[in-house]
Amino acid sequence: MDLDFDRRHIWHPYTSTLNPLTCYPVTSADGVYVHLEDGRQLVDGMSSWWAAIHGYNHPQLNQAAHTQIDKMSHVMFGGITHDPAINLCKTLLSMAPENLEQVFLADSGSVAVEVSLKMALQYWHSKGQQRPKFLTLRDGYHGDTFAAMSVTDPDNSMHSLYKGFLPEHIFAASPKTGFHQEWDEADLDDFRDKISQHQHEIAAVILEPMVQGAGGMRIYHPNFLQGVRVLCDEYGVLLILDEIATGFGRTGKLFACEHAGIKPDIMCVGKALTSGYMTLSATLTSKEVADTVCSGEAGCFMHGPTFMANPLACAVAGKSLELLQQGEWQAQVETIEANFAAQLPKLLNYDLVKDVRWLGAIGVVETKRPVNMEAIQTLFVGQGVWIRPFGKLIYMMPPFISQDEHINALVAAIETALQDPHCFQ
Repeated sequence: MDLDFDRRHIWHPYTSTLNPLTCYPVTSADGVYVHLEDGRQLVDGMSSWWAAIHGYNHPQLNQAAHTQIDKMSHVMFGGITHDPAINLCKTLLSMAPENLEQVFLADSGSVAVEVSLKMALQYWHSKGQQRPKFLTLRDGYHGDTFAAMSVTDPDNSMHSLYKGFLPEHIFAASPKTGFHQEWDEADLDDFRDKISQHQHEIAAVILEPMVQGAGGMRIYHPNFLQGVRVLCDEYGVLLILDEIATGFGRTGKLFACEHAGIKPDIMCVGKALTSGYMTLSATLTSKEVADTVCSGEAGCFMHGPTFMANPLACAVAGKSLELLQQGEWQAQVETIEANFAAQLPKLLNYDLVKDVRWLGAIGVVETKRPVNMEAIQTLFVGQGVWIRPFGKLIYMMPPFISQDEHINALVAAIETALQDPHCFQ
């Protein structure tokens, strides 16, 4: 593998061309393992950025892809439809909160968020109102495209350098009460003040339910989400839930909003939708929202990606959802969560560790100092695991099929890193 060419010419996510980080050449992957060119195999603790919930090289997903590619890999979705899209949407709606009846298929999680924001803006435009603002939370993350960045924390995120160029929205304090802590009603005070003050200019609230992902891996109390739903109803504001990272079982519920027993007006899903095989996302909404959007001046929803409803992606996604419907994911995630609950607290014995937390198949170790990415990645690979930290957060989102031995290896590698001062700045 020409790693010298890669280093000189290929720009990897969140890396510098001035000082590129080491990249490890992968030749294949199966189950929970990625295989390196030198013969080493690594336990994947990231599910390829939270997507590969069924693991790699899954025979049923492979077969779905093979069967579909022999028929057609892609056709435009304008004026054309096909079974993979129809079957996927049937399954998706059968799993989603029952008030969601319309599905808009898109390319990626960021695009699904863009779609949700445009839906909300068009909804109010059709009602004859200009509501140009969105209310969201500090410490949130919703993607890397421009509208998605505009509802991501403008000060404490990777997008802070774009502040002043992006549209300025309204940010409420994120909840402080953890999932397993005693609820503090004061967590809602700032959100309540913001929605009350700006109710007539807010098109929608958008937030990540239960877990704020790339903005800090913060896991909060269900009562906060319940309170948000009540306030959105009280002030007549749409609620968008970004379930891109949390959807399809990751938190121990099929969708994270189920922890709070609430339903969104619009919901975004992606990542695990195809179990990491293909890029695909969806934005779901109620019939009332969809029909209102289409009753306005434009007469339709003004969005249409070229690769919308790609048949190959839809076929794999449909099979991935069928695997979820078999129900094995629940016991799998419960086992992973129990392992995190048993093992992560002992890491608090290290002075370097500020906090540990977990929910479903999510485990987080927050440190007091940022990681040295090059050093800690080298250590992890040497320990036979793949974990990709950022900032002060070492986190795991393993495939659901991971066994205790795999989780043990991931946690042991983190503990080894905590003992090595070279792994931290």
